[in-house]
Order: sequence, then structure tokens, then C-alpha cells
Amino acid sequence: MTSRRDPEHVTQRAEASGHARIIQAGGDVHVWESGGAPAPQALEALPPAPELTGRTTQTGELLKALAPGGTGAGVTVVTGLPGVGKTALALHTAHQAVARGRFPGGTLFVHLRGYAPTGAVGPEQALEALLRALGIRADDLPPTVEEQAGLYQSELAHRARDHGPVLILADDASSPAQLLPLIPAHPAHRLLATSRDALTAPDFRPRLVPLDELDTDSAGMLIATALAQVRPEDPRAKAEPEALEQVAGHCGRLPLALTIAAALLTDDPGLRIATLADDLADTRTRLEALRHQDADGRSIAVRAAFDLSHQRLGKQDARLFRLLALNLGPDLSTETATALDGRPARETRGSLAALARACLISEQPTGAGRWRAHDLIRLYAEELPPEQRENEALERLLTYYLVTCDAADDHLRALPGQPVPETFPDRATALTWLDAEHANLIAMIPRAAADHPRAVLRLVECLHVYLAQRRRFHDILAIGEYALSAAYELGDRRGEGIVLNNLGNALSEVRRFDEAITAHTQDLTICRELGDRHGEGTALNNLGISLSEVRRFDEAITAHTQGLTICRELGDRHGEGIALNNLGGALREVRRFDEAVTAHTEAADICRELGDRHGEGQALNNLGNALNEMGRFEEAITAYTQDLTICREFGDRHGEGAALNNLGSALSQVGRFDEAITAHIQDLTICHEFGDRHGEGAALNNLGSALSQVGRFDEAVTAHTQAVGICRELGDTHKEALTQRNLDTTLLRIQRSNEKRGWRRWFRRGRAGGPGA
Repeated sequence: MTSRRDPEHVTQRAEASGHARIIQAGGDVHVWESGGAPAPQALEALPPAPELTGRTTQTGELLKALAPGGTGAGVTVVTGLPGVGKTALALHTAHQAVARGRFPGGTLFVHLRGYAPTGAVGPEQALEALLRALGIRADDLPPTVEEQAGLYQSELAHRARDHGPVLILADDASSPAQLLPLIPAHPAHRLLATSRDALTAPDFRPRLVPLDELDTDSAGMLIATALAQVRPEDPRAKAEPEALEQVAGHCGRLPLALTIAAALLTDDPGLRIATLADDLADTRTRLEALRHQDADGRSIAVRAAFDLSHQRLGKQDARLFRLLALNLGPDLSTETATALDGRPARETRGSLAALARACLISEQPTGAGRWRAHDLIRLYAEELPPEQRENEALERLLTYYLVTCDAADDHLRALPGQPVPETFPDRATALTWLDAEHANLIAMIPRAAADHPRAVLRLVECLHVYLAQRRRFHDILAIGEYALSAAYELGDRRGEGIVLNNLGNALSEVRRFDEAITAHTQDLTICRELGDRHGEGTALNNLGISLSEVRRFDEAITAHTQGLTICRELGDRHGEGIALNNLGGALREVRRFDEAVTAHTEAADICRELGDRHGEGQALNNLGNALNEMGRFEEAITAYTQDLTICREFGDRHGEGAALNNLGSALSQVGRFDEAITAHIQDLTICHEFGDRHGEGAALNNLGSALSQVGRFDEAVTAHTQAVGICRELGDTHKEALTQRNLDTTLLRIQRSNEKRGWRRWFRRGRAGGPGA
């Protein structure tokens, strides 16, 4: 692992929102990325709203809350018991608002899974999903929640300015903490949420819209409408009005239960409504639920409808329904269901279709081969008596996930020309599978932790490269704890070391450097204890990176030198290239420039020899930094330009920003100031859109210097002043001093000595608690 840039000039990049869009995100998102192209933007991906019966008053109230020019924070929460139709109402109203032209900026949808057994979606996951939906590429996601929140607000502000208001629909929240980071700062936008609880807190006062059960007429109409949609000539609703009312009553007038009852009737056109009413009234399916009803009697009909739907399933269909509950992720594929089922794929697909007809699951979207169940139905399935061979099914599921994930991981780790499993035809297909399944794989880890620690350890390792490339560092940290516990339980010191190494890398990415150093040091101790020279070399290399981040350069040089020695001893050319590149970076920091140039040049040659274009670009960028320090500016420009070409070839926006920043600095050194200004502005745009405050400060500092050289002094002072303010905001005293020196140089160049003293006084006041830049 290595940094993509000079530590003095850290930058990241995100694609700007180009057009208004309507996007589904979060638990229900499918993210497509292709090479270096911008992330695709869906224009009409809001989930369809089911046919809504009743709810006229609530729809009007919500439309009023979503109207432009409203007061307050612009947050509305639809509350009510499970299955009462909160999501249906929210989607129905959102579609109406969009049809009226109220949200030209687009609509975002995120499923927060607030009551899922595997835990609710956290702020970092929700923000990441929404940023991806807004068009931010995976490689450009900021590492920390705070930076993600800043980028999220920035993107929404841009959309308000360029396109108009945006509606964020957050489904199934369980706490104010889930919604607080999603509240748009811009007053034009609206946040509409659903929850089973009336969510309020001292710092969260949304407008609450409570939702109760349907009235009797609307409940009966829901079933009648469903029958007429499937078969317009169906006479049963009109012929049996009393039985229809009884069915609605037994269902508790809850839309979810009513929908299942309607499915039973439409699936069997010969079934009389009176017969269904008798079945619902049967004590064998209902009395137990009645005895456990709450004060409002809300859960009675849901259980009765689920029982009836389950009882009408064929033996194999019912068995599969129970087994699906073993998969704790948000959905599952037909292939996953087949692994669970243990039957031929064609038979499993038939059972899935039968379950969909009974409204116990749904294929979303139709034809996608991915199946989802409502939270209540999932809970019901989990409470059913276990199947006779359920443990075998769970082992089949775990084996399928592990083997397939391992094959996908091989594609991600492979260098050009290396053999890879035939499970996937290419790397892009492997990535697509991981994008679709990573939530299921992560959810599988806590379920398997108790009984299958070895599989957990392997699965976490197989997910690491994917999660790192997608910049899902919080997921790495979460599942890494399970892997660490599994290694302890197994007494697997080698596995423990691998987990610590991966945790250390993730900790560095989220800027928890001291913890990263501790993790890599522990890994190093284990590798030396086991005599694992390859692991020791890796641990030393990654330890050196973390040490450099906290400016312990001499220790970093020692670690990288030791790691390099081990790689050469083992004949590990790829590891040798990585160690050389990182060693060169540390040598440059202590001004051993000739040695740094030699190290980076050798690293680039090795990567070129192995066909590792990405590593070659990293080495070229760092080579340019060393050459620039030595005054060999033309050679530095050549290295940066080559790196920039490679970054654009691979769609590496983060690397592109680094190359632009460093290229601009070198261009200034040879008097090509206009080109330098253009490069720094491009880099600054990347940093600003991405919410990278560290990179933004560096870009502003360098831009100010270039502007000063062409006599644009007012702009230069503004840029330097903003850069100093950012450094102070981040507590980066080292960079603040460098930036302050550049500001002083600019002021001296225009002989504004009096103004210089004024600026100095202003900055002293800022340090004491005065205004910021």
C-alpha cells in the first residue's frame, strides 16, 4: 500500500452532479461503474408506489409538508406500526410531488433497515450510499464520516443551485441518529422519512405524520381493487361484501396483511372470500396470536395472514421459505437461494416464483433474479420451526458465499497474465458480483462467527481488497473485529496477523494513525514469532507508511529498508517495488533526494516489468516529487505527466488530482504559470467536490503562489488566506506554517508592508478565537 501523493499535497476527487436525477440508494441500491467513466445516473429509479387505497388526508398533509417555501428544518417523518403502509404512503406522495414538478433536482431513496436483525444502517453507510447515488465514484469517497457529510451537503447545495430542490426519502429509520446526518442544510430540499417510532430528540424536531390502520371501507376496497386488477371480471368482492369485511377485520386492516390475503384470493380464483374468512377465523392459526396481541391489537392479523399464506404453500415451497431466513442480508440472488435449497436451479426458481405469488417475497426488479422480503415476513420466517436439515443448508450457504467470494477476490488481486478462476469471465464481472452481494457477505459473518470461525476468518480476508478498493473502510473495521475474535478462538496466529494488517491499513485510511501503528506493530511481532518472512515484510512496509503519516520519518525509513531486504531475500519483485516506492517517499521527507530518486526509479521499472500500471503511476508520481525537490523540474514534469496519463487511463480520480497538483507546482518552477494555474484549479475543483479539506488547503496554497507570479495579487492573497484558514481548522500546524510563509511572500512581493502587519494581527486574533478564513 502507498499514498497516492506527496503528504504535503493530499487530494481526492469526486464527479460533479451533472443533471437532475431520481436515484434509489442504500439497502436497495445497485451501483454500476465502468472503468474511468463517471458513475451512471438513473433518471427515473424511484421505487414504484403500490396502488394506494384511502390515505387521502395523510397524502394531502404530506404534500403540504413537501411544498416549497415551508418553514422549519424541512424534515417530515411518517410513523406507525409495522405493515401499516408507511412506505407505500411515502412513495405515493413522493411520486405525486415529482409529478407536480416540485423536485427538479431529483429524488434520493435510502433504506435504513432500522429494525433489521443484523443492525441498522449506520451514518457512514447511509452517507456512502447517498454519495454513490449522487454520482460520486467509489474511489473518490472520503475516508471519514465528517468528510462524507461535508461532501453530501456540498453536492446538495450544488444541485439546489444548478437544478432545484431535492427530495431525500429515508425508509425505515429507527432512531434520530440515523436521520440527523441526512438532513439537508439547504432550505430548498426536503427529507421525508418513515419509522415505526415517533422520532424526536432535543436536536431533532421533525414534523410527525402518524399513520393508523385503514378504516373498514378502505381495507375492503384494497382487496377488491387487487382482485379487479388481476381479473376485471372477478365477481367475488361484489357478491360477498360481508365476507370481505370479515377478512379485512381478521387482517387487522393492515395493508401488508390485506395484500397477502388478496394474493391468496387472486392465486386461487375459485376460492370464495367466505372460505378465506373462515380460515382466518380458525383458532389453529389465529388464537395464539390473539393471546399475544398488544393493547392496540396490531399484530393479530399480520400473523394470521402469514400463517395462512405459509400453510397454503407446497411442501418444497414452504421449506425454501423457512430456509431463506438463514440469509440475513437485504436480499438474495436465485443462485444463492439454489445453494440454500440444495435442489436443481430450475426447481428452486419455481419455488421462488410461488413465494412471490403469495406476496411473501418479491423479485426486484422483475427479471433481475434478486429476491427481497419485507422485514415482518422475514421475522415470521425466522420464528417458524427449523427445518430438519437446516444446519446443512446454512453450511451450503456459507460454502457458496466463501467459494464464490474467493474466486472474485482472485480476480481483484491478480496481476496481468496471472491465472484466475473460471467462476467469473473477467475482473469486471467479479466486481459486479461483489457489488451485489457484499451486504449479504458482511451479514453472514456475525451469523457464522460462533460455529464457523475458520470460514469467517477466510471470508473477511477475501472481502478485504474489494472493500478497500470501494473505500468501505468502516465495513473493514466492523468485520475485522469478528475475524480477530475467530483467530483468537482458533489460536491461529498467522490469521491474527493478517487481520491486524488489514485493520491497520483501514485505520490509516480513516486517519486513525496511532491505532494503525499499534495494529501493524502487533502484526510484525506475530510474523517474527512465526518466522513468516513474507508477512514480516508486508507488516514493515505498512508500518512505515503509518509512521510517515505522523512524521516519524527515520523510523519509517528503517521499517521500509528492512521490508525491502526481506522482499529481495524472498525474490518477491512486486513487494520489492512497493517497498522501494514507499522508502523513496520517506527518504525525500528527510531530504535524501538522490536516494529517493533511485528508489522511485527502480520501483517504476519493476512495476513496468510486471505489467502493474497502477503501481507504475504511483512510483512516477513520487519520483516527480523527489525530482521537483532537487530542482530537476523538466524531469519532474515528465514524470507527473506520465502518471496523469495512467490515472486517466484507469479512471483513478484520486490519483489524477494528486498528479495535477504536483504537476502544477513543477510548471510554476519553469515559469509556465498559466498552465500551473489551470492544473491547480482543476485539482481544487476535485477537492472541493469531494469534500477533501486537506487537499483543498494544499491546492489553494499552490494556486495562490502561481497567481502571485503573474501579478494577480488580490486572488493570490485570497487563496493563501483561505488555505491558512483550512489548515488551522484541521489543526495542521505544520502545513499552516508553510502556507503562512507563502502568504507572507506574496505580500512582500507587492510591497504591502502595512497590509502585511494587518494580516498578521488578523491571524493572531484567529488563533485566539477570532474569525476564521
